[in-house]
Amino acid sequence: MSEQKLDALQNLISTFPSAVLAFSGGVDSTLLAVIAHRILGNRFLAVTAASPVHPESELVAAKELAAQFGFRHQVIFTQEFAEAHFIRNPPERCYFCKLTLFRELKSISEEENFSVLLAGDNYDDLADYRPGHRAAREMNVRSPLQEVGLSKTEIREWSRRENLPTWCKPAYACLASRIPYGRAITVEALARIDQTESFLLSLGFLEIRVRDHFPVARLEFGKAELERAWNLRELIAATVHKFGFPYVAIDLDGFRSGSMNTVLPDTLMG
Repeated sequence: MSEQKLDALQNLISTFPSAVLAFSGGVDSTLLAVIAHRILGNRFLAVTAASPVHPESELVAAKELAAQFGFRHQVIFTQEFAEAHFIRNPPERCYFCKLTLFRELKSISEEENFSVLLAGDNYDDLADYRPGHRAAREMNVRSPLQEVGLSKTEIREWSRRENLPTWCKPAYACLASRIPYGRAITVEALARIDQTESFLLSLGFLEIRVRDHFPVARLEFGKAELERAWNLRELIAATVHKFGFPYVAIDLDGFRSGSMNTVLPDTLMG
């Protein structure tokens, strides 16, 4: 992360009278939260969404980060399952999910007189299919990391220099992103995905995704971890069966962020 980009980020944030951030506790939003708190102090609030779409472990981690770095933090319970479009899981599902979140943030900002809504999107996100960006535009949500051109690699490097524990945290996406487009999202499906991923993480795997093609669980491991996953296949299969998947498959292509988007037409991918 160049010093110029850091300066640009700090200068941008300093123009905000106050701000509310959608805080997941991931690499991007943690760096943004720490810098925003440093500049804005109590005029900054980080808000984390709790729902079946997010593992409990991510909520716990977000709370711990807020306590460690001393910034104001609030947990809200979002109601994605009240939105029929979300449940139907179309390719633009992320739009409806983010719209639900940003509406909650807007309500908080209006009640407590915060000036700006923030999200932790980075510059690399512009290259992927991200319908949530449309929700951000409609709700006037700013993405400072993206606006100053910060890539994921640069954010990780500066997080390491800042001694943030998230600097090497694996990329994360909500549990609904593990379900193929067009297949209805259910609380039961999210629970079995969460159980399976939590189990695999407990085995020490770093990059994993459980793609729920029920009755098949398609497991994506980081390419450097594929051999170890194969060596543990009997334990993995036996345990994943207990979580409700009749069939268990290891994806030979390994982990790919956004792999569910592979089947989308080029017109959507832009």
